[in-house]
Amino acid sequence: MDLGFLELNFVDVIDILLVAFILFQLYRLVRGSLAFTIFIGLLVIYVLSLIAEALELQLISEIFGAFINVGVIAVLIVFQPEIRRFLLYVGRSSDFRKVNFWRALSLKKIRTGEYNQKEVNELTEGIMSLSLSKTGALIVIPQTSQLRFYQNTGITVNAAITKDIIESIFFKNSPLHDGALIIAEHKVAAAKCVLPLSDNPDLPVKLGLRHRSGVGITEQSDATCIIVSEENGEISYAREGRLYQNIRKDELQKLIARSLFHSIN
Repeated sequence: MDLGFLELNFVDVIDILLVAFILFQLYRLVRGSLAFTIFIGLLVIYVLSLIAEALELQLISEIFGAFINVGVIAVLIVFQPEIRRFLLYVGRSSDFRKVNFWRALSLKKIRTGEYNQKEVNELTEGIMSLSLSKTGALIVIPQTSQLRFYQNTGITVNAAITKDIIESIFFKNSPLHDGALIIAEHKVAAAKCVLPLSDNPDLPVKLGLRHRSGVGITEQSDATCIIVSEENGEISYAREGRLYQNIRKDELQKLIARSLFHSIN
């Protein structure tokens, strides 16, 4: 294709589309986070450096140039959580377990009871019970990683997923209630776990540490985190660094079923 000032062939079009797709996925990962604001700041510095060069402002050009020269290292440090999430996204997208053949086998396992619907029902009823009693809770369901590091910050439980276990762990006088519960390999793996706090400035100011921890772990991993508010019993969940509030029971049940189905075994 000849546009007069630009020649494009089929390979160039594919190249442009692939770059556009990658940039779009990166935008999805950093959208609404502190990293997005930092990215805009770096972009402004780069544009200003180009303007300074064009106007031959040597001193300012050298100052901006110093920022740009360490740009790669700065990006790796500042955007470390987002880069990790992007690599997790790529790895999860190419995971051989998601090939239709393996998915069919997994569906067969669901029908034979290996992924028992009882787990979904027990966890749903446990969370609904906590919501009714306005008992705060934080439940993490990992996807491609068991989050061993965060499990080690808490107490190992290794129990079956039941409504009674969920209620007893988050009971206000329980020694395990303060912290997060992590589910791995279709079991309650650990409780009283410490999670990283989100520094997203776009989160509502009224949100407490429990919600910020729930968002924080999904910024650092591809886990799904379910949060029950201690103030009003409202159920929320976080995924990919975003918070979804006021979830109904039917939505919660679908979320849990989908999360347990895709979780690591």
